[in-house]
Amino acid sequence: MAAAAAEEEAGVSARAPASFLSLEPQLQRTVQKKVRRARKKQAAEEELTPGVVYVGHLPRGLCEPQLRHYFEQFGTVRRLRLSRSKKTGGSKGYAFIEFESDDVAKIVADTMNNYLFSERLLKCQFMPPERVHANLFKNCERVFQKPSQPAVRRYNKVRSLVEKAKMAKRLLRKENCLRKRLAEKGIKYNFPGFAAQGLPVKRKKVKTSKAKQNVSLTSQDPTPVCTPTVLERRKAQQGDDDTDNEITIKLPPSSVKKAVQRPKKQPWKKNNVQKQK
Repeated sequence: MAAAAAEEEAGVSARAPASFLSLEPQLQRTVQKKVRRARKKQAAEEELTPGVVYVGHLPRGLCEPQLRHYFEQFGTVRRLRLSRSKKTGGSKGYAFIEFESDDVAKIVADTMNNYLFSERLLKCQFMPPERVHANLFKNCERVFQKPSQPAVRRYNKVRSLVEKAKMAKRLLRKENCLRKRLAEKGIKYNFPGFAAQGLPVKRKKVKTSKAKQNVSLTSQDPTPVCTPTVLERRKAQQGDDDTDNEITIKLPPSSVKKAVQRPKKQPWKKNNVQKQK
């Protein structure tokens, strides 16, 4: 029996070596379970509690990679979120950084507060766990993509007169509904509204008669019109006139010609040195 107990004890120790051995081999498994629970409890007690730091008044050009690389010199950064605009995608100037230890986060908040960084004073503040929202770091690991800005494109769209007239009509209709609601509730309030701003109204097309379209201006009018019909009429008028308009050119007198003529250039003379040679 003693030999069997020794063999069984040796088999248990060979299977799972433990730092603690019980005197009775039957209780070895229970001892191992207790040891594991104690170790887990000790590890949970020694586990670091994370801390969050608010960093404000950030300079332009600092994005997530630069912020992470800069603040990792204090300790390991678990999560980071830079607040950005939904319309433009630009930085709003503040971020939230979560460190692995709250002690490190407190040190960062104390040392980096009012620190001159790129001509700006950083504002750092330690956030207690009660103030940290559950969705503060939601989608913080997602790569940022610039928005398509549909609202900006729609706002900067070049509109025609017809579209502007429709907009003006819609704004005036909403304004009239607002006036009616105020009157029903007994509120006597008068305001100028959109009607006083002179909003563009759709222009009505004016039909012009053919007689007015065919009226041509003569050469004596300040703004003559050159259309095919006008040119044909002018040619017909020139053909009816029998008088020939001769053009005479008067030449200037000979005395003026002599005065205008340039003197002739003298031939180039060689140097005396060349003549001697």
